[in-house]
Amino acid sequence: MSVTTRWIEIDAGAGERYDGYLALPRAGKGPGVIIVQEIFGVNAHVRAVAEQYALAGYVALAPDIFWRAERRVELGYVGPDRDKALALLKRIDANQAAADLGAAAQTLRALPETAGKIGAVGFCFGGQLAYLMAARGSVDAAVAYYGGGIQNKLDEAANIRVPMLFHYAEHDSSIPQTAVDEVKQRFAGHAGAQFFDYPGAEHGFNCSDRAAYNQKASALAHGRTLSFLSSVL
Repeated sequence: MSVTTRWIEIDAGAGERYDGYLALPRAGKGPGVIIVQEIFGVNAHVRAVAEQYALAGYVALAPDIFWRAERRVELGYVGPDRDKALALLKRIDANQAAADLGAAAQTLRALPETAGKIGAVGFCFGGQLAYLMAARGSVDAAVAYYGGGIQNKLDEAANIRVPMLFHYAEHDSSIPQTAVDEVKQRFAGHAGAQFFDYPGAEHGFNCSDRAAYNQKASALAHGRTLSFLSSVL
C-alpha cells in the first residue's frame, strides 16, 4: 500500500474533540493539506481525495466538520441523503466551522509527519470554509473548488494575505456567474489570487460519484491545484 490512513482526534478547545481522516504519503512526511468536505460528510469520495493528495506527497487531513450536528456523517448525493445533507448544512455555523478547521490546522501542523507549511483545499461549502481559513490565517495557502457563498463574505477578503486559487464551473446552478464576477472583482488587486473557469462544467465537477462529474475539468483543476500548492507550500 502506497499510503497509510487512520482517523485521529482533533482538539477543538473547551474540552471538546472531534475526528479527522488522515492520509500519509509513502515517504511518511510531507507538507500538510486540509481537505474540506462538501455537505455530504467525510464520505468515500472525500477520503479518496485525501488519499489522492497523500499519493502526491502530502500529509492530508479531512476533518469531520459536521460533528457538532452529527458525527461521522456519510451521505450520497441524491434523494434522502441529499435532503439530509441540506438539513445538516442549516445547522452549521460557518464561523464556528472555520474555527474548528483552525483547530484542525493546528493539529496537522503539530503532527511529526508534517514537514513545512500547510494548505487547505475545499469543495462546495468546504470551498467557502477554505476561503475563511485563509482569511483567519489558519493556512499558508487555500484552494476553493466552486466555493458556494463566498460572494456573501467578501468583507473577509481584505484579511487574506496568503495565495488563493479559485475554481469555478461555467454551468454552476448553485453559483451564478454574477457571484463569480463579484469575487473576481474583489480580488482584482490581490497579486496572490488566481481564478480558473471550466467551460461546460457543472457544480461538483470534481466528484466522480456525482452525475456532474467532468473528467477533463477534474483532471485539469487537480493539476493546477498541485502546481499551485507545490509553488507555495
